[in-house]
Amino acid sequence: MPSTWTDSFPGNFQWSNATLVCKGMAPYGAVAIEDIERICERLGSRGPQDPDAWWQEWCAEGERNERLADAAASEGRKASAGNHYLRAGNYYYTGERFVPLGERKLGIYRKALRCYQEGLRRRYSEIEFCEVPYQGKTLPAYFMKAQASGRAPTVVLFDGMDNCKEMSVLFAGLELAKRGFNTLAIDGPGQGETLRLRKIYARHDYEVPGTAAYEFVARRPDVDSKRVVIMGYSFGGYYAPRIAAFERRYAACVCLGALHWDLHAWQKRIKEQLAADPKKSAQSNFQFQWILGLDDSDAALERAKLFSLAGVAEKITCPVLITHGENDRVVPVQAARDLYAALKTSRKTLKIFTPEEGGAEHCQVDDRPLGISYIADWIAAL
Repeated sequence: MPSTWTDSFPGNFQWSNATLVCKGMAPYGAVAIEDIERICERLGSRGPQDPDAWWQEWCAEGERNERLADAAASEGRKASAGNHYLRAGNYYYTGERFVPLGERKLGIYRKALRCYQEGLRRRYSEIEFCEVPYQGKTLPAYFMKAQASGRAPTVVLFDGMDNCKEMSVLFAGLELAKRGFNTLAIDGPGQGETLRLRKIYARHDYEVPGTAAYEFVARRPDVDSKRVVIMGYSFGGYYAPRIAAFERRYAACVCLGALHWDLHAWQKRIKEQLAADPKKSAQSNFQFQWILGLDDSDAALERAKLFSLAGVAEKITCPVLITHGENDRVVPVQAARDLYAALKTSRKTLKIFTPEEGGAEHCQVDDRPLGISYIADWIAAL
């Protein structure tokens, strides 16, 4: 049986971290802890030496919930169907995480997306499915309206390396809507659906998709174009400040977790760590080069040099909030302190969540409501 909330698989950080990310969706009714405990029991008996254990067990629970959802939908039980579809979407997406590139990975993702969207349609009819124009193509997104009338302040939220817009629109959008903010949760280049189904890859100059997102929301009659905040989660802790530095129409910037100040050095360490013992890394051996659209890990390592906020952070003039967990084992807390020190704007805030108060893990995944509430309060006070 799993021994702790944060480390379901002691000694295997790769599995434990991915499981914790999924557990973090529990406050939003998008997973069930019993389901996850059942998965962890089976994984514990099979162990990481079984190369198919991870995806098979998560997908088996996804399939079980998908069957329950389909049955409820056929009987007209809309809300119950939505609950099980959301669970299935999260389990499939978690199972897909470490599957190598290929048809199996894509097939699992398609199931995840189908279930996520069936769940969102049934549980949250207020969410709009959007397409954001981007360099002759479009980026898929969800727009959740504020629970208020008229033009509202709006948060544009880009994902990290591993999460997706379906998760973001729930763990951030629901709370922000209650506080009177719109949310555009978007799969940018190298993220979620955009990466998997549209083959639009990550780029260091993220102000390009950042500008596209701003212009999309600014045209809406329900958005106050003077009060649009850019926010990034995890790897998005690089994207958001990069956008704020070059797209000055954003009114503020939120980093839900900072990224490594020297990404090249960190990715070099990850490469070495994966070669020595993959269980100690949160990242799979193909993830970074995949989001870049590269086949070669050495080429990806070289490209990582471009993903730097050195010479960029000091260009930001708007208010900036950085939240980080003191016990973050994906991106050490020093990265947040380094980013904060590099900012020249006088309107900057650094919030480090401690184990005593909760939210001390990566991007407050151990207590998402705590982290999002802090962010919402900060935005409201601008």
